[in-house]
Amino acid sequence: MTADQLYEAPPLAAPDVGRGYAAELLRRLGPGEPGFQARVGEALDEAEGLLRACTRDTADPRVMALTGHLAATGGKRMRPLLVLLAAEFGDPYREGVARAAVVAELVHLASLYHDDVVDRAATRHGAPTANALWGNRQAVQGGDWLLARAARLSADLVPEALRLNALTAGRVIAGQTRELAGPVPGEDPVGHYFRVTAGKTAALLAMSLGVGAFQSGASPAVADALIEYGEQLGIAFQIADDLLDLLSPEASSGKQQGKDLLAGVDSLPVMLARAGTDPRDAELRELLAAGPAAGAGWHRRALDLFAVSQATIRTEAILYQRLALARSALTSLPPLPARDALDSLCDFVARRTG
Repeated sequence: MTADQLYEAPPLAAPDVGRGYAAELLRRLGPGEPGFQARVGEALDEAEGLLRACTRDTADPRVMALTGHLAATGGKRMRPLLVLLAAEFGDPYREGVARAAVVAELVHLASLYHDDVVDRAATRHGAPTANALWGNRQAVQGGDWLLARAARLSADLVPEALRLNALTAGRVIAGQTRELAGPVPGEDPVGHYFRVTAGKTAALLAMSLGVGAFQSGASPAVADALIEYGEQLGIAFQIADDLLDLLSPEASSGKQQGKDLLAGVDSLPVMLARAGTDPRDAELRELLAAGPAAGAGWHRRALDLFAVSQATIRTEAILYQRLALARSALTSLPPLPARDALDSLCDFVARRTG
C-alpha cells in the first residue's frame, strides 16, 4: 500500500474489544511478504488471550471486575502490536514474545487507571471508567494490581527486557507526577510538556519496541534503534492528539472538539499560542487569557482561530520534525516488512491531523 492509499483510506473504526483496531492498522501498514500479516495477526490473538487470562487471575470476583474492566471494554492494543513488530527483527516465535506484548499492555492499562483518577474522567472507550464505577481509591488499587501483574510476568522475560520494563514503570510514574505537580517555578512550560510526554507516552512505546526486540533475540543495535524510534513516535503521537483536539470535528474523531481546551489542559499548541508574539494570533491570545470570561462563544471562536493560527503551524512543524527523527532511527534496520510497517506508521500519525 502506498502512502497516498493509506491517506485516502477511511478512518479506522473506533477501538474495539480485543485486537480489532490493531489488526486493522496492521492490515494497512504491512502488506509485506506472504505470511507477515498472518504471523503477526496470530500473535496478536495469542497476546489477547493471555491478557484476558491475566486480568482474570484472581479468585475474588470483585477484584476481577475491577482489574479486567479496561481490558474488557476495549482499546487500540497499539503497544502489543509494536512488541510483535519489533520481534520480527529477531525470532518472532521465540518463547516469551507474546508475554512481552502483554506486559506492555498491562503497564499501559495501569497508567490509564491512574490517569482517569487524576483527570476525574467519567468515560473511556465509550464506557464508564473504573473510578466512575468503583471510586478513586479502588481505581488506584486496580492500576497498582495491574502493575504488579506486569512485574510478575516480566520475571520470566530475558534480563534486558526485564530491566527495560522496570525502568519504564519508573518513567511513567515520574511523568504522571510531573504532570500533576506542574512546572516548577522558572521552568519553561514547553520543556515541562516534553518531559511529561516523554514519561507518559513515549516511554511506553519505546518500551514496547525494546522488549519485543530483546525477547526475540534481536541484536542490541537493533533494539537501540527501535527504542529511539519509539521515543520519537511517542512524542509525535501526543502532539498529534493535541492537534486533533483542536482541529478535528466530533463527527470525525468521535470526541467533543476542543474538549481539552475546555478542561484547561495546556496542550502544545495552546502553550505556543500563549507564548507567541505574532500579531495574527493576538485575538487568540486574548481569548486564551480570558477563558470562559470572554463570553459564551469564546470556545467556538478559539477553535476557529486555532484552525488558522501560527501556533498550529508551529505545532505541526514540530510534529513533522519528530516523525523525521523516528524515520531516521529506522534507517539502520534490516529491510524487513516490519520496518516498512513502522515507517508507514509515521505516515498514519501525520495524517491523523490532516
